[in-house]
Amino acid sequence: MRGSLVALSVLLALAGSVSAAPPSAAGRPLPERLADTGGGRQLIVAEAPDTGSTTGTVTWWELRRGRWARVGTAPARFGAAGLAEGRTRRQGTNTTPAGLYELPFAFGVRPAPAGTAYPYRRVTDGSWWCQDNGAREYNRWVEPLPSDCRAAEAEHLVTYPTQYARAMVIGFNYAEPVRGRGAGVFLHVDGAGATAGCVSVPAEAMDRVLAWADPAKHPHIAIGTSAGNLAVTTY
Repeated sequence: MRGSLVALSVLLALAGSVSAAPPSAAGRPLPERLADTGGGRQLIVAEAPDTGSTTGTVTWWELRRGRWARVGTAPARFGAAGLAEGRTRRQGTNTTPAGLYELPFAFGVRPAPAGTAYPYRRVTDGSWWCQDNGAREYNRWVEPLPSDCRAAEAEHLVTYPTQYARAMVIGFNYAEPVRGRGAGVFLHVDGAGATAGCVSVPAEAMDRVLAWADPAKHPHIAIGTSAGNLAVTTY
């Protein structure tokens, strides 16, 4: 969406939610206060103040000698209609799905930043993201556009050179897509304002994340609220 492993319901107790965790947890690194971090050694946390927020922060963390260390932070933008619980989100609502997700691969109109080790696909004139609920390749990168995926229900990636200069696929509704839940949710470069359901950051931050992300460390992204008031689904 442009413009911008276990399935269970958890309460993302993010930074501002001291009430959702024992008082002793207040000084612990943010990932240690989450119900689940995906089991890897890298984690991106996209945090909005509340469900109706369209701005917030993205921080990225790495597990070092058994403790989470913050590597970077950047301002973030979310869906124009805020955040929604991933399991019940509906397509076309302009909400960013809260939850814990894998990051299948990265892509971009521009080449990958120097040092990028993450799987990276270059966008071409034939690159599309199919969002057609009737298509076999629903919520998938397709090249070229299949006959059963209507162009009006797909994103021609090359036509968004700012937002998709560089991006990472967020694995929301990706492994086993549910029709109507949503497609094409990415971590990408900022556009003019709030997104249509993605998470976006400044271009410099996107480059830093891509140069840092290590597929051997199985990075995930956790999306939630600092109010800790959103039950979310993890995948």
